[in-house]
Amino acid sequence: MKTGLRITKALSVLTLSAVLLVTGWKGAEPAQAAANATPSYEVKLLLDTAQVLNADGSLKSSVANEFQISEDAQRLSIEYFDTDQLQLNNEGWNVRFRKKEDKKNYELTYKKRYTVTNGDINAALNQANKEGFSASDDNYDAEVDWGYSKQTLSFSNDKKTNASKGLTLPSPDQALKQLLDNLPGKLQNWKTSNWGKQALADSRVRGPVQVSKYGGSFQGLDTDVEVWPIRSANGSGTDTIIEISFKTSDYSVASSNRTKLINLLQSKGWLVPADSLKTNLVLERY
Repeated sequence: MKTGLRITKALSVLTLSAVLLVTGWKGAEPAQAAANATPSYEVKLLLDTAQVLNADGSLKSSVANEFQISEDAQRLSIEYFDTDQLQLNNEGWNVRFRKKEDKKNYELTYKKRYTVTNGDINAALNQANKEGFSASDDNYDAEVDWGYSKQTLSFSNDKKTNASKGLTLPSPDQALKQLLDNLPGKLQNWKTSNWGKQALADSRVRGPVQVSKYGGSFQGLDTDVEVWPIRSANGSGTDTIIEISFKTSDYSVASSNRTKLINLLQSKGWLVPADSLKTNLVLERY
């Protein structure tokens, strides 16, 4: 009886082995890492205030004509929030509260930045992927800001809350409450559990800045010219930062038209050969 039982067990094992060989069953596969995000591109260059603005702060007609700007500027109120020690910014995060005059909402933006070194966008995307920003997360929009000499990869999470038309912002405390109420999980638990929530709760307002945004065109691409009057370093005056930009989802389109735009601006004497640091200026000066 025992001999027959052993034979039956042996046959069962052989049968199972044969099934495994035929079906190719290998057991559970390890989970595959999510693919890197696919960024869009925004080319941003600085314009010389003395060369492109009239005495009253409006754009000179030569600039408006060159970029087919025919309508009045859209006006925006923009402010940022960070701690006295700029803890959020030091970790690559910016938290922005914005109001467009013609819109019935406030725009809340939580943005994480990664430096692109020597043009290696893939390396920055790899690092972002390791930290949870991948193609599988559709809560964030990936973008490469491409300036005069450097590139920055960013991931933005945008939220909206109800408001009336106009430029009026809520009080800083009310704006901060909205930002905290809509805080995305990645920032909330960035370094440790609730690190971002605590850092934002400890933040104060930086700004606001009253921005004028002109819509135009360059090489068939929608192009914006933004005028940012930012408090001067000593607080006694204003430094006006003017940025021209266009967006595209195609790297080659961004690259070729960036070169064309630089060449045009240089030929007109309008280019400032430096990278835009307007966000940092607002954080540092308010």
